[in-house]
Amino acid sequence: MTYFAYLDEFGHIGPYVDRQDPIHNDSPVFGLAGFVLPSEEVCRFGTWFFQRKCELLAFEIDRSKQHPARWEKKGSSLYTVTNVTRYAELRKFTNRLLNKIVALDGFVFYVGIRKTEPPGVHNPNRLFQAILREAIRRLDECCDVDCQPPEDFVLILDEHDQRSELITEAARSMYAREEPRRHLIEPPFHLESHRYQTLQAADWIAGLVGRLAAAWADADTYPENEVFRRYFEDRLSRASHRSGVRT
Repeated sequence: MTYFAYLDEFGHIGPYVDRQDPIHNDSPVFGLAGFVLPSEEVCRFGTWFFQRKCELLAFEIDRSKQHPARWEKKGSSLYTVTNVTRYAELRKFTNRLLNKIVALDGFVFYVGIRKTEPPGVHNPNRLFQAILREAIRRLDECCDVDCQPPEDFVLILDEHDQRSELITEAARSMYAREEPRRHLIEPPFHLESHRYQTLQAADWIAGLVGRLAAAWADADTYPENEVFRRYFEDRLSRASHRSGVRT
């Protein structure tokens, strides 16, 4: 069996000083988040997510005048304090989403870090490459150690302007002399999220994880994000595997 891992970015790739800084105030964390499914469940999940998306956001989809299969809403816009507090439907859907992934023998996956380097030192490309290496390492260990017999995986990412560098970094991990990541079949594929329901689902999970990770990293600065912890933290923990945000 082969696993498909769909990941998208959460937080912000740039430097962070504090929330009151006039420039570097976006998010204290950065990482990748999404989900992993057996290959034979991918199509079923994509259909399920598309149907639930059309139900949950019917008004916005109709107003957009776009075909629902091409229309997308970013996870960072969906998972706001206002939306989660006001709409019980979103809270119910989120738990259904996590339950569905687990029911299909998959799991939620995320890896990230609290950013500490000052603006003059912070290197966004180096940060992304480090997070990607860590994600590949953890997924490879999952396929090698946690699966019996060991399985392989394919990694799918949202399109990125550093695609060439990220593919090179992944290839280095795959073919390293020491501890090669043998279960990654090919370097990551980069796809257009508006054309793939699975990547849109990964983006929604990344939006949720980004809110939680900001609270984990700096609860005093992000007190409003406590609502995400109250409604989703335990359920996310139960649905995830080999995941974490280094704070």
